[in-house]
Amino acid sequence: MTGQPKTQFDVKLDAKLYRAAPHKLQRSPLFNFFALAVKTVSLVLFYYCFSISLTFYNKWLFKGFHFPLTVTIIHLAVKFVIAVAIRKCTERITKTKSITLGWSVYLKRVAPTGVASALDIGLSNWSLLYITISLYTMSKSTCIIFILLFAIVFGLQKPHLSQAVIVFLIAVGLFMFTYESTQFNLEGFIMVIGASVIGGLRWSLAQILTQKQELGLSNPVDTIYHLQPVMIIGLLPVAVVVEGIRISSTKDFLGFINVDVIFHTSMMLLFGACLAFMLALSEYLLLSRTSSLTLSISGIVKEIITLFLAAEINSDKMTTLNALGIVICISGITLHVITKAIQSKGQTKVEHHIQTKNGDSLQMLLADGAMDESEDEDDDIYDRRRRTQVTRI
Repeated sequence: MTGQPKTQFDVKLDAKLYRAAPHKLQRSPLFNFFALAVKTVSLVLFYYCFSISLTFYNKWLFKGFHFPLTVTIIHLAVKFVIAVAIRKCTERITKTKSITLGWSVYLKRVAPTGVASALDIGLSNWSLLYITISLYTMSKSTCIIFILLFAIVFGLQKPHLSQAVIVFLIAVGLFMFTYESTQFNLEGFIMVIGASVIGGLRWSLAQILTQKQELGLSNPVDTIYHLQPVMIIGLLPVAVVVEGIRISSTKDFLGFINVDVIFHTSMMLLFGACLAFMLALSEYLLLSRTSSLTLSISGIVKEIITLFLAAEINSDKMTTLNALGIVICISGITLHVITKAIQSKGQTKVEHHIQTKNGDSLQMLLADGAMDESEDEDDDIYDRRRRTQVTRI
């Protein structure tokens, strides 16, 4: 998890996990690891559910509704409306005003992330018109290459020989996967690779955006609320040029003749938009609550699951050479994860030393003895220990 201060929700969740844990585990030094593992696995599964579902749903939708950019804009608009509704409800319940960034900060920090996100999602959806889910998944895995490159460009990471090996393995694996593939489409392939390039920039900017405490966008709903307008503005001109005339005349949507047809289409688009909102929510939760190492590991497993489901559900075909390409590409991604784990080992030791010196709020609670059975009293004890910690520091 990132080094962000614990919110009231985090404290309550830790207290609930403490009560749910076996008595021996409550007294064990491993309880911190247990609580972290439960929260991380839950976030990853939450992300998997909506990421994989939306990929297959969009692929199915675009078989009969050939307007991916229009669909993307509708998704963005619905996500913005849902975010506004949640923020309003939260303000009424908590009696606190939601964060709203000023125009200068918005244009400087949010706008670049929003434009990159819009182009990434738009090109990704557009490519699904032409390529299989297997090729889409493998091509999108190259995003790691561009994340590494942008990290070097931004000075966030120094060049290393292992990075060249990682890039080589992923590139060779992708080449082998696409070589003489009967389901290969050059136009769709160029689109999804373009999405990967922009995606590398997008996630580098998004991580900075969600983890900068002074911006106050650690809440994923606030992040979605601020990003959607600029994403719509960034993608709308492209959608108008590419799909404007066709979408306004198609009988499946704006040029409808039968009311039942547009109602059915609208419901399909609305359902996809809800999936897209939940995916965005899970992405930013995972991004703001975990490390990039966790994202990388979970990404490997998600790609394997997606490739397996694509072969089973959509009957995506691949040769032995294509399958070997998958193995090599996944090996490159795995090497990336291992490299990051080694690089972060020293940083983890420093953070552990700081936590040991200052005292962790949960450890103070454990050392104090068994918790009371009352939930409210549990939370009061937990909060009181945290205040005591701050006073001592």
